[in-house]
Amino acid sequence: MNAAPVGKEATADPLADAVRQIHAVRGRGRRRSVLVGAGLLVAAVAVFGLSLSVGDMVMPMAKVVETLLGGGDGGSRFVILELRLPRALLAVLVGTAFGLSGGVFQTVLRNPLASPDLIGISAGASVVAVASALLFQVSGLALSASALAGSMTAGAAIYLLAWRQGIAGQRLVLIGIGVGMGLSSVVWYVMARSDVADAQEAFLWLAGSLNGRSWGQVWPLLGALCLLVPLTALAAHALRPLQLGDDAAAGLGTRVEPSRLALLGCATALAGVATAAAGPVGFVAFVAAPIARRLVPGRGAALPHAALTGALLVLVADFGAQHMLPSVQLPVGVVTSIIGAPYLLLLLARANRVGGGG
Repeated sequence: MNAAPVGKEATADPLADAVRQIHAVRGRGRRRSVLVGAGLLVAAVAVFGLSLSVGDMVMPMAKVVETLLGGGDGGSRFVILELRLPRALLAVLVGTAFGLSGGVFQTVLRNPLASPDLIGISAGASVVAVASALLFQVSGLALSASALAGSMTAGAAIYLLAWRQGIAGQRLVLIGIGVGMGLSSVVWYVMARSDVADAQEAFLWLAGSLNGRSWGQVWPLLGALCLLVPLTALAAHALRPLQLGDDAAAGLGTRVEPSRLALLGCATALAGVATAAAGPVGFVAFVAAPIARRLVPGRGAALPHAALTGALLVLVADFGAQHMLPSVQLPVGVVTSIIGAPYLLLLLARANRVGGGG
């Protein structure tokens, strides 16, 4: 009579232990995710405050806070609210857009090289924006709209060229790199045929720069992100099934191609609006998501962390661009390239070792 309960307990205990272990692992993962996210947010806020405080006119942090709250004298309000605050906010918004875009591209296509600045999306924005500015003297919001249209057109062309009864990540990346190289050659041809002064301004934009940016660039980008970030979050519900492969995702009830197309469309638009605001800031989208995934392993795409990492990267890079050399303000894209180019070389070297059997 006592043998049956003992058998049931012996059968139930391993199952209960397994459930408890799963809950414990998930709990540790959630805690780490929250702690890493909070750490990235605190670091971004700290660099943001530093960028408002340090400059040709150094201001104490107390005065910065007082000015942001509506106090301060006329000089501090002009320096902080009109010169430094728009630039710092734009760095946050641009980094967030590029980080989120890169995270979506790399996760959907399952390829670490799938970044908008490497597969032709940013090149599409650049060629239309440069041609509009140099050939037709377009400026302001019309120029930003042209850059967005260029990125969306390039993304659609790459998607259609890569379509073969579906999309394979490696094929899309290779086609995107080829399209990007072709579009870049068009950019340089247009610049070579333009006035030297105009071409010099276009060159600074192509480097990715926050120099001289104002509220006129902040508000359109902020409005675009208020629309695109929720749409990306909504489309991202399909990311986990898509990471399992097309067949498994379809078996779980996911509409594979519409879901993939929605995610890639959101990522392309994010890269386009960021490029329209600050130019093609290189390597932010490329490195933000891998850094985020290393900070929170096992969290899949880690899109919120990728967005925070992108914002922090651009803030740090822009602070370095302003203060790295005395009396010289570098384009922020120069600094991000210094960060991202070694990572690209490391990734290619690692892929070469794996391909060679090493």
